[in-house]
Amino acid sequence: MTKVYNFSAGPAILPHDVLVEAQAELLDYAGTGISILESSHRSPEYIAIHDEAVANLSELMGITDDYAVLFVQGGASQQFAQVPMNLLPSGQSADYTNSGSWAKKAIAEAKRLGSVNVIADTNDTRPTCVPDPDSLEITPDAAYVHVTSNETISGAQWKRFPECDAPLVADMSSDILSRAIDVTPFGLIFAGAQKNLGPSGLTVVVVRKDLAEAAPENIPAIFRYQTQIDAGSMYNTPPCFGVYLFMLVTRWLKGLGGVAAVENMNDEKAGRLYAAIDGTDFYRGAAAVEHRSAMNVTFNLPDEALEKRFAAESADVGLKGLKGHRSVGGLRASIYNAFPAEGVDALVAFMADFEKQNG
Repeated sequence: MTKVYNFSAGPAILPHDVLVEAQAELLDYAGTGISILESSHRSPEYIAIHDEAVANLSELMGITDDYAVLFVQGGASQQFAQVPMNLLPSGQSADYTNSGSWAKKAIAEAKRLGSVNVIADTNDTRPTCVPDPDSLEITPDAAYVHVTSNETISGAQWKRFPECDAPLVADMSSDILSRAIDVTPFGLIFAGAQKNLGPSGLTVVVVRKDLAEAAPENIPAIFRYQTQIDAGSMYNTPPCFGVYLFMLVTRWLKGLGGVAAVENMNDEKAGRLYAAIDGTDFYRGAAAVEHRSAMNVTFNLPDEALEKRFAAESADVGLKGLKGHRSVGGLRASIYNAFPAEGVDALVAFMADFEKQNG
């Protein structure tokens, strides 16, 4: 098997040890004689998986009993609608920050359902960045304040979150569990699993119980967080295999030493890659230095033709998924928790050689 480093933004790399364990258990999980793919979600084996998954995330993030951890489907895109359905009462407004493509989509969806104030907009700012948390003019009595903690496409990340009386709501799809955060200011956190948590098809929601209880009862049951809380994430059949892989990923993270340990690893990986970008005029970082993501490193070359050549030639030597998002072009290296340090070193070496050949 040819060595390949997967820089894809998502579905993204999973820990090697997790894949090996899942492969070994695929046909016969825990001596049951059947795969977890075909096991009932009511079985004691799956219930144990679910319970460990919740416990692992709660330990890693410091989640208290004031919150519920839910495993649902529909991705972050469904949460763009489900959040205002549950948390934006009639007669109130919600504050949103527009930091890029994903925040913009969340805003558009929320506007279909209620009153939205866009209190900061850096979507078109270049180099890419996120709003200054200290300069936000938060609406009095806002139902919540929404941020996208890491813009996967632009490579800009919130390093500090706003301080406000309203509950924070965060789309953390591309940097959840990559760094330590204080959960207590947040009313709700959601994340598609396919970047740092597991496979596509699973969405994780951490919601404050009092906010879920206050949601209107006239919205469809499947879209009420309280419905899933009451049913233990089993109002409908959950994505069982996704939850199983999530459990293995969070167990793997605990084995590394938890979020603090992986944050140090992520900072070291990103630091080496940004140093290679900054060490020459041939490469240019796309995000403002103070907002650079540790998960999605975006950069450009002198012209588009060179960027296409870089993406093609890097793929030929096993550096896969470096082409930037179709909406912005350029190049993007997604180096999530599971991405190995030696893959960053391989990319840095390729960058140096590519510059010698084309600089």
